[in-house]
Amino acid sequence: MVFIRDTELVLRAAVELVNTLPHTEVSGVDTLTRRADLEAFVTAHGYTGSRTRDEDELARVRGIRSRLLELWRVDRDGAVPLVNAMLADGRTLPQLVRHDGMDWHIHASDPDEPLAMRILVETALAFVDVIRADEYARVRVCDADDCEGVYVDFSKNGSKRYCDAGNCGNRMNVIAYRRRKAETTA
Repeated sequence: MVFIRDTELVLRAAVELVNTLPHTEVSGVDTLTRRADLEAFVTAHGYTGSRTRDEDELARVRGIRSRLLELWRVDRDGAVPLVNAMLADGRTLPQLVRHDGMDWHIHASDPDEPLAMRILVETALAFVDVIRADEYARVRVCDADDCEGVYVDFSKNGSKRYCDAGNCGNRMNVIAYRRRKAETTA
């Protein structure tokens, strides 16, 4: 295990949220445009606390995606001021909590804060663990030629090269296979 369970869960949620941006997915389509999209995301990732479920909440969550994406565009040292700013913006107040079948873990914002701020702070806190563990090399952008999707490499040996947003690994393997096949038949 590279990271503790709650850190990994938050990192996976951040990856999914960032990959809803239109420029990160192979299809080039923004996949977080409706309140139902946000509801599915929140449900899938178990975010707790207050919710308004309105257009403003959707807009705020959509608004933090670019800020989170910046964490994939910098190195470990460059991430520190970004993470610190996110924590400061959220007036971070780390507390141990237990809920929904999860054992003790840290929430760093008030449950009444807006959803976007809670997501931002929880992600920043997860990146604190990445930075402290000196595992920032696992924070990556997809190696596929036509994708800028992001991911965190949770593999044991740190060898993952492609995101999960657009079936990139399979696509690139097929392209490489066809290229090799064409070279041998030419």
